[in-house]
Amino acid sequence: MVFSDYIIYADESGDHSLDAIDRDFPVFVLDFCIFRKDHYVTAVVPAVQKFKFQHFGHDLVVLHEHDMRKQRPPFVFLKSESKRVVFMDGLNEIIRAVDFTIIAAVIDKQRLTDRYRYPDNPYEIALKFCMERAHAFLRDKGEHLKKTHIVVEKRGHREDDVLELAFRRVRDGDNQWGAMPGFEIVFADKRVNSIGLQLADLTVRPIGRHVLNRAQANRAYEIIEIKFRRSPGGVVNGWGLKVFP
Repeated sequence: MVFSDYIIYADESGDHSLDAIDRDFPVFVLDFCIFRKDHYVTAVVPAVQKFKFQHFGHDLVVLHEHDMRKQRPPFVFLKSESKRVVFMDGLNEIIRAVDFTIIAAVIDKQRLTDRYRYPDNPYEIALKFCMERAHAFLRDKGEHLKKTHIVVEKRGHREDDVLELAFRRVRDGDNQWGAMPGFEIVFADKRVNSIGLQLADLTVRPIGRHVLNRAQANRAYEIIEIKFRRSPGGVVNGWGLKVFP
């Protein structure tokens, strides 16, 4: 099968377990960041590498949203407000400037358990929503019959096996489109310094925060909001962002 011109990097935010729901973050978010490969290698990767060299002196640092937010090593310097402003402004400008498309699904776990007696796994629900919309995106580009890799971070042998089975069920026909043979899943080791996975990590949590409180100021979301897939009329809901139930 011929490779498509696009690659998808995926990340998640929140726990997909329904046994104990975090009242502060009672959602599960799955984020697909879709890049055109030629732009990714010529613009996205160099921009992020240059940023890393500027702030760390090397490009081996993994930009992890949780560590940045908690100001953990190697991001301890973010405790300085002046340094934090320069760092975040530069990172936000990269995200704003580079070209990629976001497709995300947010599963409200409390509403899910309230509405359904035997609810499906939030990860599997979100995966189906994201794959369906990613397939539609690729179909619009004439790329849906070519092989498109979806890169996800490894989480553990058992969890990865469960995810791969869910992925294959959706790909092979358990979705609104029927078989989507072009998709292939790739599991990346946590130690892999993937720019695409890091951008997915940086964009996923702000989406969940926005859905939980749309009235609250959310600068990170304001920056990435322009990246969502839209309908021809500019509608995001249902096209680039699916909130369920």
